[in-house]
Amino acid sequence: MNSKLKYGLLLGFPSLAYFVYRNYPKLNILTGFAAKNVCSCTFEAGRDLRSIEAGDNNFLPVFYAKNEIDFESKSVSSTIFGLKKRTAVYREGIGSVLLPENETETLPELPVPAREILPADVPYPFGKRQPENANFRTINQEALQRAVGNAFDPEEKDLQKTRAVLVLHKNKLLAEKYASGFSSTTKFLGWSMTKSITSAILGILEKKDEISISQDHLFKEWEGDERSRITLNNLLQMNSGLEWEEDYTRISDVTKMLFMEGDMSRIQIDKPLKGKPNHSWNYSSGTTNLLSRFIRNQFETHQEYMNFWYTELIDKIGMHSMIIEPDLDGNYIGSSYGWATARDWAKFGLLYLNNGKWNGEQILNESWVKYSAQPTNGSNGEYGAHFWLNAESKFPDVPKDMFSCNGFQGQYIFIIPSKDLVVVRFGLTETPDFDANSFLKGIIDAL
Repeated sequence: MNSKLKYGLLLGFPSLAYFVYRNYPKLNILTGFAAKNVCSCTFEAGRDLRSIEAGDNNFLPVFYAKNEIDFESKSVSSTIFGLKKRTAVYREGIGSVLLPENETETLPELPVPAREILPADVPYPFGKRQPENANFRTINQEALQRAVGNAFDPEEKDLQKTRAVLVLHKNKLLAEKYASGFSSTTKFLGWSMTKSITSAILGILEKKDEISISQDHLFKEWEGDERSRITLNNLLQMNSGLEWEEDYTRISDVTKMLFMEGDMSRIQIDKPLKGKPNHSWNYSSGTTNLLSRFIRNQFETHQEYMNFWYTELIDKIGMHSMIIEPDLDGNYIGSSYGWATARDWAKFGLLYLNNGKWNGEQILNESWVKYSAQPTNGSNGEYGAHFWLNAESKFPDVPKDMFSCNGFQGQYIFIIPSKDLVVVRFGLTETPDFDANSFLKGIIDAL
């Protein structure tokens, strides 16, 4: 053996041993993240392993994972130094589902949602044809393209890591740009932008007079204790008072839920009250998956629940590329796992920009859209009903009426009613690497 190599191994082994010692309790979560992400990116987004590992999984300590793709079984298995093997399996129409530790093959039979993919024969955004030219005389096209371009990295840089930007103004596509390797047909993971989809599903049930945001006694597990007084409004506003820890840097409620639980609604439903409803704002992905369980409880069959999200919202507004992945129990993971093209994510923003109306049809009550953008008590004007807000000018150069869907690593749908504007951005960075305030200011100034 080369003496330098031997010396390097002697130095490296203690570091490796220390890494495993420090991270061993988290390895189950780390390999779960790696397997699930690679599986979805491969089979849902059509990406190759090299780009996934160099981008999506390229952060400590996830990049230590070794990922193996089985194209025949449509599965991915991941380990870290041969430890804590986790496997995710892809099924057409459902997406990728993470299996329990050491389980490598068996995926429960889950209902495949019925889809009605019949795109209207009109231009985007309301149909399948190419977008029409947006000839607005007041727009400074050079400034607009510069503002969009500034969101992307020059070839020699790798800081902002923007992958897609799309701008809609007055129902017209103004600008669209993608990083190398991505396009208008690439599906992007919205992460917590999916929470706003979950809110919209509840808005549709509200429009059908099947639920009310003021209702309480939401779950049988809460009967007989003080949690029975928690209202649907409290859950939508992340203000239930339920105990929850949203920390992705260690073993916490959210990482255990996403990468260790088969039924992702269970971990939050079992939590005790830590605060007082409407006086204890606390951002919680567990709350959103609890709402997914609440939605499921409104239907007699699992199939009806699976269908509803698509027939009443997703396919109805032409988001035909979208898929929302379920957990092992068949609950949609409404907190995190929605996939769609940038163009289809923009359609969701347009639905809210147009006060719940889609191409002449009222999908959501206008009052629901207004409710979604009302500040939650205790959030300092930053949060509504599963939407983020700018009510207290967190973005100082952006109108206060802006509200948005936000996701991990800087996924955004910005909705700005006063400017008749929807802006979508996908990437791998947030503040300070990606300056959303300056980005939006540049686009607004160009209008």
